[in-house]
Amino acid sequence: MTLKHFFAAFALVAFATTSVSAQTLKVVKEHGDLACGVSEGLPGFSEKDDKGQWSGLDVDLCRALAAAIFNDVTKVRYVPLSAENRFEALRSKTIDVLIRNSTWTLGRETEGVIWAAVNYYDGQGFMVRRALNIDSALELADKSVCTKSGTTTELNLADYFRNNHLTYKVMTFATGDETSTAYESGRCDSLTSDVSQLYAQRTKLATPRDHIILPDIISKEPLGPVVRQDDFQWLNIVKWTQFAMVNAEELGINRNNVDEAMKSQKPDVQRLLGIEGNFGEQLGLTKDWAARILRLVGNYGETYERNVGTGSKLGIPRGLNQLWNRGGIQYAPPIR
Repeated sequence: MTLKHFFAAFALVAFATTSVSAQTLKVVKEHGDLACGVSEGLPGFSEKDDKGQWSGLDVDLCRALAAAIFNDVTKVRYVPLSAENRFEALRSKTIDVLIRNSTWTLGRETEGVIWAAVNYYDGQGFMVRRALNIDSALELADKSVCTKSGTTTELNLADYFRNNHLTYKVMTFATGDETSTAYESGRCDSLTSDVSQLYAQRTKLATPRDHIILPDIISKEPLGPVVRQDDFQWLNIVKWTQFAMVNAEELGINRNNVDEAMKSQKPDVQRLLGIEGNFGEQLGLTKDWAARILRLVGNYGETYERNVGTGSKLGIPRGLNQLWNRGGIQYAPPIR
């Protein structure tokens, strides 16, 4: 084979690989909606009300993707998934994207899936009855702990007690509701989960004020949207949807002022809103993809506050999820 023929063959292989790895957006458009994997019901993140309407931080990211692609946030088909079947549903293409409070780990990324971004920095903690007069997780020695099976929570729990040379009794359940019910009925002394989930589960208890969330954080739990490893274009679309919302908050652009911001002469605002450059087209979207997201959903801070923030029923302070220039670690690369 001559050098000329070699490069021609290489180009054909590269083109074929690119074509194969850019199918998800095409399929989503052909179907006319986005199949978004969500939880089976977690307040503040993904929950369906009695009218069949979904809401939550994760739901808003599903809606933001639909806004970027269709300019229509109703074009989402929500697929409730358990912890056990969530990744298989993604691998088997039952869903297009998984946005279901799923922790980013190395082990999971060796199994055909990849995290696009982090939309919530979390950590595992403990909830106990106020009457126990416990101030620290270290006081849970010889106590029973309820947790959900099929998650990293069990492993973190074992590591924490082993590292601190403490004994404990663990009780596992298939769903979050079963775990919470067991805890509330007194079958265990403590409930452990991601702190965000503890805030959510506490709202479902008969007397939420009788339960406290301990200050101990025993793990890193970066939660975010997950896609398959076979489509770089789709990975970029999901990733930059989250990044666009974070960048918009940093630039002070929200649902109320996005149209006014279109008149801005600031280069970073013009690039974000599609006035300058062709970044949307490079993703396979339109010039105004980010403006669509902001008009229909809002920036990251808006979605955080209305779903899980201090003004919501969960009342979770921004903490690590504050912007990087305000004391948190939410940070998005620039659009340029």
